[in-house]
Amino acid sequence: MRAQPSGAMDACSTSGRSCLVVPAMHAASRHWAHRVCSGRPAAQPWHPQGVQTRLHSQHEQPMQVACRSAASVPSGAAPFQPETPLSQKIASFLDAFWKFLRPHTIRGTLLGTTALTTRALLETPALIDWGLLPKALMGLLALLCGNGYIVGINQIYDVDIDKVNKPFLPVAAGELSPGLAWVLCMLLATCGAAIVALNFGSLISALYGFGLFLGTIYSVPPLRLKRFAVPAFMIIAVVRGVLLNFGVYYSTKAALGVAGPFAWTPPISFITFFVTLFAVVIAITKDLPDIEGDKANGIETFATRMGVKAVSFAGSGLLLTNYAVAVWLAIQPSMGFNTFVMAGAHSLLALLLIWRTFRLDQDGYKQEAILSFYRW
Repeated sequence: MRAQPSGAMDACSTSGRSCLVVPAMHAASRHWAHRVCSGRPAAQPWHPQGVQTRLHSQHEQPMQVACRSAASVPSGAAPFQPETPLSQKIASFLDAFWKFLRPHTIRGTLLGTTALTTRALLETPALIDWGLLPKALMGLLALLCGNGYIVGINQIYDVDIDKVNKPFLPVAAGELSPGLAWVLCMLLATCGAAIVALNFGSLISALYGFGLFLGTIYSVPPLRLKRFAVPAFMIIAVVRGVLLNFGVYYSTKAALGVAGPFAWTPPISFITFFVTLFAVVIAITKDLPDIEGDKANGIETFATRMGVKAVSFAGSGLLLTNYAVAVWLAIQPSMGFNTFVMAGAHSLLALLLIWRTFRLDQDGYKQEAILSFYRW
């Protein structure tokens, strides 16, 4: 290469290397150059000390060209990557773990437990004891652990499907390895079962174990009942409807020291019916965004059998029925509900559902619209 004119000092990048040209002191002639760069042209010889000299004429003053490899690694090797800070690794893991828990599924758990616990407390206000709050929080933690185990093990066995349908999930995206996902699932199941066994007795422990069993056979071969539309939705309805509601209400009454056999009061029957039907809607609409991957992997769902439009309208119709029943029961004096709050809230939710369904239809059932509709 030719040296730059005297007095010039420039940074250049040629053939993947960055160079700094340092001029010689003599201004009247062409110079030797001293270049600090990364890499070097293959055609030029390389001095062991990294210094080249080239004489252009006897009148030229020397400049040294020093070239240093930008990365002291053999040709073809991966470039040097700085080590990721520990704080960033922890933040990345926590973000992946949160996605692994499928946050949108937690909402149903929180809705059902809050409604049933509140109802149990309202039935026996004289027995309310704030000292039971830690036990209640432990119960909620156990439910979240069970939920995390069920959705986690589903991601492990659905990784090929999720790479098509939900590539953002941590196992499908490679943010969590299958081995680490298994460890998290086992920890969640063990912690949840231990909390229940230590705090809520044998009956609730048995129900909790049964729920984990149903969640396992939903995803794990050889049964893998999620492959079949009817058994799949029945498992979801039983776990998220009957078992959740009965277990929470029974545990709350037992913690309050209310003696006697379990009784299905009208409010508890309504709440259980509402949440169970809500779980059915979840069960039949959850596969709407997954239709392409399910077809490719031979998974039979209501969406693959009936089509996206038919299933979305069926789900909306069932949920509207839920809201309509809630409004009707709210105005029945014998039920003991707050008419204004319950009727008003469910009427508003019904109108919002109609609008969301209309928007989905107007958007032509595109993937983004379907995903937004289901998550809502």
